[in-house]
Amino acid sequence: MNPNRITSDLKSEVYLKLSKKNPYYSSLISGCINKKENPRLIKTNQYIPSLLSTLDSKEFIHTVTVCLLPFAFCLLPFALIKPALAQPKPSPLKVVVNSNQDGSVKPDNNLTLREAINLINGTLTLDQLSPTEKAQVESLSSPARSKIEFNLPGQQTTIRLVEHLPPIATAGVIVDGTTQPGYNRDQSATAEIEIPIPLVAITPAETVEIFQGLTIINDDVIIKGLSIYGFNGEHQATVISTPADILISHRLPPDYDSKFYKSQFAADKPPQSVIIENTWLGIPPDESMPSTMSAFGVWVFNGTGVTIRRNRIAYHDGSGIITSKQARDLTITENIIVGNGMAGMPDAIRLDGTIDNTTIDSNLICGNDGSAVYLFKPMGAVSIRNNQIKYNGHRLRRAAIYLMGDDHQVIGNQITHQAGPGVVVAAYPESDRNIIQDNQFAALEGLSIDLVTRNHTGARHYQVGDGPNPKRDSPNRRRDTGNNAVNTPRWLAVEFFQRDGQVSLDGLADPGSEVDIYVVDQVSPKTPGYGALSKKIATAEADQEGKFGISLSNVQPGDYLSAIATHPDYGTSEPAVTVVVRSLDDPGNSIETRSATTLPNTAKPQCTSRPVARVPVQPQSPQIPEPILFSYQSLPR
Repeated sequence: MNPNRITSDLKSEVYLKLSKKNPYYSSLISGCINKKENPRLIKTNQYIPSLLSTLDSKEFIHTVTVCLLPFAFCLLPFALIKPALAQPKPSPLKVVVNSNQDGSVKPDNNLTLREAINLINGTLTLDQLSPTEKAQVESLSSPARSKIEFNLPGQQTTIRLVEHLPPIATAGVIVDGTTQPGYNRDQSATAEIEIPIPLVAITPAETVEIFQGLTIINDDVIIKGLSIYGFNGEHQATVISTPADILISHRLPPDYDSKFYKSQFAADKPPQSVIIENTWLGIPPDESMPSTMSAFGVWVFNGTGVTIRRNRIAYHDGSGIITSKQARDLTITENIIVGNGMAGMPDAIRLDGTIDNTTIDSNLICGNDGSAVYLFKPMGAVSIRNNQIKYNGHRLRRAAIYLMGDDHQVIGNQITHQAGPGVVVAAYPESDRNIIQDNQFAALEGLSIDLVTRNHTGARHYQVGDGPNPKRDSPNRRRDTGNNAVNTPRWLAVEFFQRDGQVSLDGLADPGSEVDIYVVDQVSPKTPGYGALSKKIATAEADQEGKFGISLSNVQPGDYLSAIATHPDYGTSEPAVTVVVRSLDDPGNSIETRSATTLPNTAKPQCTSRPVARVPVQPQSPQIPEPILFSYQSLPR
């Protein structure tokens, strides 16, 4: 469908959004006048996309009529046409989808998902439905929210699309797959995080290429209880090929094949407060790997306050979750993100653009082909907390978490079996004040924390870092190293002796630093002398001279120890070289056997497991007490 065109007699065409705000609105007419041409309005199909029809806008669309005479000019008034953009917001509806069919909208006995979205958007009216379809629609009174529910036949719960669905363009819509008969909120396929098994699935029909599953362009939309998979396509210009199971974005401009002008986006704003929950993305309800894998899971191209919680995200060519222009106040929590990045962007979660106040909390991120979380030149700070991150870097060796930017927090995570280091902080772009504390690391191929120097900016260093840094020997080092080159703690000895059950540790760090002491269970052969920070056991404070000391009773001879320093103005350091605890009575012959010196041959961890069947507790029958028999003779008189 093409937009209206204004052309001259010389057949020179100018694509134009007919708006007073368009900078080419007046210049086109002036040009025609100067050339003494007779412009005419070529009537074609009016291009007002359905996704725009329910958006509020004060902008008017105009038609132009210009009359040019040989000796006099007359500019006729512009005819104002009230556009679809100014239509009132549709009344809330509850629409029940009773058919898994797809195709052109027509009155019949089947109310499809496509028709349901059009009804909610206001681009399809009740008058256009058959009596059978009307019975599936209920008008709600404000301030109720529009709902799309499902009542599909038992063996026909997969909706196979033949073309793109219209975007959800009305605020407050709830697309609720949990309403399908037979849905069991208590039945989960995974024990680690319980996420119900969906019944309703949305996928492209065979041999059909569709970029997006569901597209959301308005506020307060909730998607839950669905399986969405198989959405991919040939890669073209980013603006028209954002392939994902769910895309969250502002509306596209009317003519997105030509150049963009700021006026085309004047009325656009990112959707707010969208929620995606209890949905399987990239994976069918039977947990099989689809023949066509989706490109991405959730793509927050432009949105604020988006919540992605309790979803199962797997089997994507690219990342399971990705952001682009803006994703302020993004919350990613309690998701299972497994096996993504198989043929493209390898990271489970890839954050770009404006991501201020983003939280990644309590997720299981396992078996992805790159990093669990990769931040690429973001604006804003991220909090990454309490996640289980294991067996990532499956295809490409990368850090479990790669940070660019300032003021990020990585706290309380379990990071294990990584084909690369644990957390890497880039030096370029400038990356300072990143706090990395209370994490547990194991089975790494690199440092637990790696601060890259600016001298190392090759491709490899944006994947696995650059290894241990030397001591800061100049203030200039603060400018060329991640986290302002905060110094690694330095022990005053290579071994410390236990006496009367106590071990006294002493060392040096940047003045005012908080020094966390860790037990090291495994020493990596990739970084001799360094081991994964397995368990935090104590905290000390460095004084104004940088000295710290602490006595410990919770370590044994043969234990290996390391430490990190965190300064509020600079961030967290790399780990210290490991030291060993010895006993005064032990000559050292048996110490080496107390702690592993190399990575053990650990079996590949299993990402998820089946939940154990719950055995209902049978209520105990109340016991009736035995009656007490009294003899008549025994009673007092």
